[in-house]
Amino acid sequence: MDSVMPLRNTTAATATAASAAATVRPRFSFQLLANPRPSKPAFSLSVPTTIFTTHRARILPQFTPVRAQEDNSALVSESTIPEGEALKIKEWEVERFQDEIAASQGIKIRRRPTTGPPLHYVGPFEFRMQNEGNTPINILEEIIWYKDKEVSQMKEKKPLLLLKKLLSSVPPTRDFLGALRESYSRTGLPALIAEVKKASPSRGVLRENFNPVEIAKAYERGGAACLSVLTDQKYFQGSFENLEAIRNAGVECPLLCKEFVIEAWQIYYARVKGADAILLIAAVLPNLDIQYMIKICKLLGLTALVEVHDEMEMDRVLGIDGVELIGINNRDLGTFKVDISNTKKLLEGERGERIREKGIIVVGESGLFTPADIGYVQEAGVKAVLVGESLVKQEDPAKGISGLFGKDISC
Repeated sequence: MDSVMPLRNTTAATATAASAAATVRPRFSFQLLANPRPSKPAFSLSVPTTIFTTHRARILPQFTPVRAQEDNSALVSESTIPEGEALKIKEWEVERFQDEIAASQGIKIRRRPTTGPPLHYVGPFEFRMQNEGNTPINILEEIIWYKDKEVSQMKEKKPLLLLKKLLSSVPPTRDFLGALRESYSRTGLPALIAEVKKASPSRGVLRENFNPVEIAKAYERGGAACLSVLTDQKYFQGSFENLEAIRNAGVECPLLCKEFVIEAWQIYYARVKGADAILLIAAVLPNLDIQYMIKICKLLGLTALVEVHDEMEMDRVLGIDGVELIGINNRDLGTFKVDISNTKKLLEGERGERIREKGIIVVGESGLFTPADIGYVQEAGVKAVLVGESLVKQEDPAKGISGLFGKDISC
């Protein structure tokens, strides 16, 4: 376990990336001296500059010759940079290096707002587009930027060492995958993951008289195989306290922590609060992070639901070892438009064959309101569905489940 290093979420990974970056390319600062004109033949020294390839100013290293003179008219040295500034330079460049890796995997969501290079920085990320800006490209990126700050504050209050100690007193996890399989086998219909959700950024408040425990119990009575509990407070008005309260209320359905995970610390925290499964979003996490977090989940007894939105994300996730549960979100991240045909598109042809060969359970997400919708995604190949809005808005969520499936699935 300790030998696996995520790219974007540990200090050790930062050091690894920094070491890798240093191996790939030398780091220089140039201190101009008197006599800038050559008096002897010059030689060429290649140092990296950059080109820009996407609207997000993702950059790939190229090399442009810089003239360094044999008479020392240009001196290459790092010794003149204060130690504190040198550390800032390394940390900043490692973040840019991590962004490059994410971009190479088609990830458009940035972990945090970009900043210009630190003082004294000379290197492959020196020349940047001036209009990259600090405005989120969509609501998911806005959430991730806020989550980055929020998690940093939460970690100070509850360090990882404390969470590991608390693990000894939490109850064992329930079998999330097993519950989905049992429900599908019993009903012949996609297993239901019913979502406990008060609000969303696109729809606002969905239910004013929101009692998470009562809603969870109603879902369970109605035949839900598992529950999904929103824990983001700022954008969805959820909380980890809701997750904990549902677990402590005696609800037997396994619980998915619906959180925007950017660091492994959040997985430990979710486990302490009573989660049996956790969401990992491929639009946010690079491949190595997903692989690392799946290993953490297995260590803690959690199931990882890896969510994809398009073909590129599906192809990435199918290439990662250990994936057992994939969610297809039918909501476009840029426009928030919902199209349930996205599920069918991602399960056609070779991708569908690979999923069946690997024994992966696919969950249909977003835009499911009627028995016809359920039938459509089931025919496409899903064996579970995650539904929130169309159920939580019902006066009696248990009856809402019967309406969604066109029959009582509780027996």
